[in-house]
Amino acid sequence: MANGLRLKEMPKPAEPARPVVTSLKPSPALSILGNPPGTFQGRKLGILVSDGADAALLEGLRSAFEKEGAVVKLVAPMVGGIKTDDGSWVEADEKIDGGPSVVFDAVAVLLSDAGTNLLAEESTARDYIADAFAHCKFIAHTAAAMPLLQKAGVVPDAGIVELSAARDAAAFLKTCGQLRYWEREPKVKRV
Repeated sequence: MANGLRLKEMPKPAEPARPVVTSLKPSPALSILGNPPGTFQGRKLGILVSDGADAALLEGLRSAFEKEGAVVKLVAPMVGGIKTDDGSWVEADEKIDGGPSVVFDAVAVLLSDAGTNLLAEESTARDYIADAFAHCKFIAHTAAAMPLLQKAGVVPDAGIVELSAARDAAAFLKTCGQLRYWEREPKVKRV
């Protein structure tokens, strides 16, 4: 353990409030890795949006995930909200600076071409995507958002899902029931 932290020696552990039980064996039934729940219920989806985002796709994602019992939060360049491709005003829950992907269990990136151009030089937008990728989260995106994903260092894998229509939301939701795309971990973390 000390080598993994690059320490010469581990610090002295804190004194426990009661004796530590060391006789318990790991429980396979409690393993998230071994037993993904198969549902996204009770989890959080963060959707990074921009002006010109596909309104039908946004509503499809929101509807599918909320019906499953998930929490959906919209993250935008400005906290006030965005105007979708059909002219609707949608209020945001978070500004990109205050709603990082680390607080979500999966993310979607629904950007227009103009939104991608706007966020391409925004370090918090690149971090939003790069952190989700590094944390092995499932990432859905529109085709227009792909240049931003590339700029964030995302290498497409089975945990990266392109969405082109509202009907794609159901498949992404089912995928998110695995909670993480663990196959990515050896590629993003030094062992």
